Order: sequence, then structure tokens, then C-alpha cells
Amino acid sequence: MNPYIEILRPGNALMGAISIILVALIDKTISIPVILAMIAVFFETSAGNVINDYFDYKIDLINKPERPIPSGRISLKNGRNYGYSLFAAGTVCGFLISYITNNWIPFGIVLFADIILYLYAYTLKTTPLIGNLTVGFMTGFGFVFGGFSINNPNIIITSLFLGFFAFVMTTAREIVKDIEDIEGDKTDGAKTLPILIGEKKPAILAAILIIIDSALCPLLYYYHIFGILYLVVIAFAVMLFIYSAILILKSQKREIAAKVSKNLKIGMLIAFVAFIFGSLI
Repeated sequence: MNPYIEILRPGNALMGAISIILVALIDKTISIPVILAMIAVFFETSAGNVINDYFDYKIDLINKPERPIPSGRISLKNGRNYGYSLFAAGTVCGFLISYITNNWIPFGIVLFADIILYLYAYTLKTTPLIGNLTVGFMTGFGFVFGGFSINNPNIIITSLFLGFFAFVMTTAREIVKDIEDIEGDKTDGAKTLPILIGEKKPAILAAILIIIDSALCPLLYYYHIFGILYLVVIAFAVMLFIYSAILILKSQKREIAAKVSKNLKIGMLIAFVAFIFGSLI
């Protein structure tokens, strides 16, 4: 794969864009602002990934040496400039959305995302728990951005529900990833929760967040946001979530944390599918 595509982590960036698609499906609408919102989220997520790799160069030499920057396929300078260009592209999309809809909240959201994503990569990532919460918040914020881009009051409320779900589960996954990356983080002098208080307590916190989110999933059906098909599909995600919580509670070994992180990502994809099916009926 071309390193300039690989560094975007296009799978993650597309998952961000999916949040806009889901909100649009619920509203049963498609428009230029919706398309621009998808592109904006893709650019912003990609920019965050690139600038994060730029600042995480030393950590990735240990944890992810195959990535484009530590492997030498992209220079540090080119990586930084590439990230800045992606931020600019996302910001332009946000401006166009606000100009078309005459609603300047989407543009404000993109500007806010620019600042938070940069600060996360520069300093917040190594701040205990704050870094985890930031990633979770930005993931959930994608749904809210979609709601405001559509500019429908009912959809904005729904997007807040979906954003909260994504916020909680993503925060749990980020904590698990800190457990997985503890050795490299120690080498770089990071102060993540697992480094400061050991792996067990963060594992318990991650499991609690996973269970809370799983328990709240039926509310999206109860409040008539999604139909019965949502319950059928989300059940598979919930089972995977609970299994993952049990795994990380039993063991905090690096390979187990990696497995749990992957399971949570798959579970969130299943949840997205549940959102789609739930919006059909």
C-alpha cells in the first residue's frame, strides 16, 4: 500500500465518515452538506492519524515500527506537512457546509476538532485518562457534527444519543490500547493510566464502561430511535462487548489487550450495522 494512504489509516477514517452516513440514513436524506460532512470527517480523522504518527515517532519505533514514518517511507517533515494539508481540507469542507446551510455551527465544530486533534497528538495523548476521553469525545462528536450538518432538530437529538454511545465505547477501547502499548509508552516517558497505577485498575475501568454502554444499547429501541431489527443485530455486538470485558478483567497481557481492542472495534462496526438496519423499520 502507498505509505501516504496507509498513514491515513483509511479504515478508521471511513468509520468516522460512516457516522455521517448513519445520521443521514436515520433522517432518510441525502444532500450536498451531508456529502461534504462525510468528506470533512474523513479528512479530519485522517489528519488526526497523520499528526499523531508525527508526534508518536519515537513510541512507534518500538510499538509500531512498520508504520510509514518510523519505517522511513515518509519523512517527519513530509508527515507533518501532510497532516496540516488534511486539516486545511477538512476545514474548507466545514466552511462550505455552513455557507450552504447558513448555519455556522458545523464550521465551528470543524475548527474545534482541528484544535483538539492537534492538542491530543501533541500533549493530551500522554495525559492520564484525559487523552482517552479526548479520543472518545471526538469519535462521538462525529455523530453530532452529522446532526448539525443536516440541521434538523430531531436528528440533532438522535445524534447526541449515538455520539454518547460512541464516546463511552471508544474511551474504553483507548484505555485497553494503553494497556497494550505500555512498554513503548514507558520508553517514551508517557504517563498513561496503566503506567501510573498498573494495568488492573484501568482494565476494571474499561470493563465498567463497556458494560455500561452495553446496558444502554436497548434505550435506542425503547425511545423509538431504531426499530426491532436494531435489537436483533445489536445483540451480537453486546455479546462481543461483554466477552471482551471479561477477557480484559481476567488478563492484562499485551496479546490479550490487543485482542480485546480488536474485538471492541469489530463490535462497534456491528453496532453501526445495527443502526442501519434499525433505521429501516
